Amino acid sequence: MLPGFGLTLGCTVTYLSLILLLPLAALCAQAASLTWAQFVETLAEPRVLAALRLSLGASALAAAIDCVFGSIVAWTLVRYDFPGRRLADALVDLPFALPTAVSGIALTAVYAPNGWIGSLLAPLGWQVAFRPAGIVLALAFIGLPFVVRTLQPAIADLERGLEEAAASLGASRTRTLVAVVAPGLLPALLTGFALAFARAVGEYGSVVFISGNMPLETEIAALLVVTKLEQYDYAGASAIAVAMLVLSFAALILVHAAQRLASRRAGSAVR
Repeated sequence: MLPGFGLTLGCTVTYLSLILLLPLAALCAQAASLTWAQFVETLAEPRVLAALRLSLGASALAAAIDCVFGSIVAWTLVRYDFPGRRLADALVDLPFALPTAVSGIALTAVYAPNGWIGSLLAPLGWQVAFRPAGIVLALAFIGLPFVVRTLQPAIADLERGLEEAAASLGASRTRTLVAVVAPGLLPALLTGFALAFARAVGEYGSVVFISGNMPLETEIAALLVVTKLEQYDYAGASAIAVAMLVLSFAALILVHAAQRLASRRAGSAVR
């Protein structure tokens, strides 16, 4: 027999308080040691603004890329049966099991100017490693499983009869995809985007190697927080962390609001 509401609610509140709320409260308390003017002055530094802009922009772009290719991967794994399908499905989870530092070193070795792929791109004037493109690549690598695993159950639950009905009525494949398939997958796709974005914003290990860590160019906010801590500027590090927390939370609220709207529209379309 499962425990009652009182016990489960108490365990939930205690767990969330110890793991989530208290650390966040301590972070905000540390940042509160700064005056409002000092807080704004810390965030207004060109180096801090550049790091925040790069972290949030690269995370959003990487999550968008994951939505495109993650949708293709999830559709292929669910709808088609081919040799090596189980192996391909298992490889999707590799970024979960692989230490982020290892993935960063591997991506750097491949996409560096003297790497396997980087050496082919260098004569064309394209450089991935030690550039913002390398950061986006690393963030897309670690965020792909979130999109794929979120979409797979949604794709499996799609009613194929609706697709067959659309085809029998003369709809093209593109029309069927846009009008029948996409509305049913949009809520799950937005969830995958939110998860990939949230994971990418706080990423450190896989990015620190491939980014080059050049201030104002390829320095991410997480690395800047570590730099502040190494300089014993705990208040400054907390201010940057709070800014990242607020911006990420605001972005997630917008994504979840869009997800709820898409769910309502999908429900109305089904009815």
